[in-house]
Amino acid sequence: MKQNDKKVGLLGAISIGIGGMVGGGIFAVLGEAVSLAHGATYLAFLVAGIVALLTSYSYAKLSVTYQNRGGTVVFINKAFKHKLLSGSVNVLLWLSYLVTISLYASAFASYGQTFFHDISGKWLEHLLISLAIVLPALINLISSSFVSKSESIIVSIKIILLFVIIVSGVFYVDTSRLSVSNWESPIAIVSAGMIIFVAYEGFELIANAAEDIKEPNKNLPRAFYGSVLFVIILYVLISIVTVGAVDESQLLKAKDYALALAAKPALGQIGFTIVAIAALLSTFSAINATIYGNARLGYSLAKEGELPSLLAKEKKDIPQDGIFVTTGLSLLIANTIELTEIAIIASAGFLLIFAIVNISAFKLRKEINANSFILILAIVFSLSALTLLLQHTYTSDKKAIFVFIAFILFSLGFELGYGRFLRRKFSPE
Repeated sequence: MKQNDKKVGLLGAISIGIGGMVGGGIFAVLGEAVSLAHGATYLAFLVAGIVALLTSYSYAKLSVTYQNRGGTVVFINKAFKHKLLSGSVNVLLWLSYLVTISLYASAFASYGQTFFHDISGKWLEHLLISLAIVLPALINLISSSFVSKSESIIVSIKIILLFVIIVSGVFYVDTSRLSVSNWESPIAIVSAGMIIFVAYEGFELIANAAEDIKEPNKNLPRAFYGSVLFVIILYVLISIVTVGAVDESQLLKAKDYALALAAKPALGQIGFTIVAIAALLSTFSAINATIYGNARLGYSLAKEGELPSLLAKEKKDIPQDGIFVTTGLSLLIANTIELTEIAIIASAGFLLIFAIVNISAFKLRKEINANSFILILAIVFSLSALTLLLQHTYTSDKKAIFVFIAFILFSLGFELGYGRFLRRKFSPE
């Protein structure tokens, strides 16, 4: 693509990264972070942000050298040449986005239930979860352009709303709630950061838009670092206001919709309702965009022969079969796994993938002209974070560990089975 044909400038590229991160994640995982880190919740978000920032260095260097819509998939393939590892990780990436859709759907249901005071029961939760996935899927089937057109507006609304909560709530912060006496242990704080790491995973979407970005050598690194730093500051401020302005017992009682409580001290019940509506809008749009992206990721992988050719079919530029498969599997995950477990599995999946991207960058460091020390730091931080998360989860929620291991084994088994023996026979040329 010629430079003159590229349409996305620096601000547009930063917006892609911010939009990818400030999706439904912050609405879904804030309460979870409070339950684990308590007064040090803001430190948990800061630790997770540092891991994301180090990994963004690998993405920036790789994106400049390999400008391709495939992003993560292309980077791993370049480093490992379509071997067992790269094929398995590509399948795991596709599965991880399914888990992310499920996380957003669970958050949608949690905020949605706050509008039904006289109705309760698991059936309502499952109904809202299912609607949160099925309706965006129908939108994707009808008009893919609606997804991209609506996303920028919704992202702007989310950012404005979060800053309204920060500005209005800062006057109600009780600093004693943030004091060291209310902190958990350092291991618990870092573990909390890793559990909510999924709230940062969206910055890699900038890599998928690399071909469209003006002056990529200059703007891609700025977009990665700028978007991650912006979101770190945003999340830290939000967590300070939430923990400082709201009694922790209330946050723990309503941890699945904790962000709505953050607006209550300054804005009252109206603030709570506005945030709850914004959360519904945000999680719905995040599901919309993730179904859109994951169906096209499946399409790209199927074209490469790494997923069945069924996912490589499209009609009027819409990968309908990919949308059906994404929707069906997301419904299954969201309706059978608890919100906390979904957050753990999603965060662990992306930490593993980002660790492998960091290793890929180190392997290609000469080609991408990267600093070896920073890459080693990124590898150590991401692998250490993943290890700590798994250790913490093993003692607190073994089911999530088993599901995560099952995802890895499925990815390996699929690549060994389909990838090694059936790909040539059933995949497109």
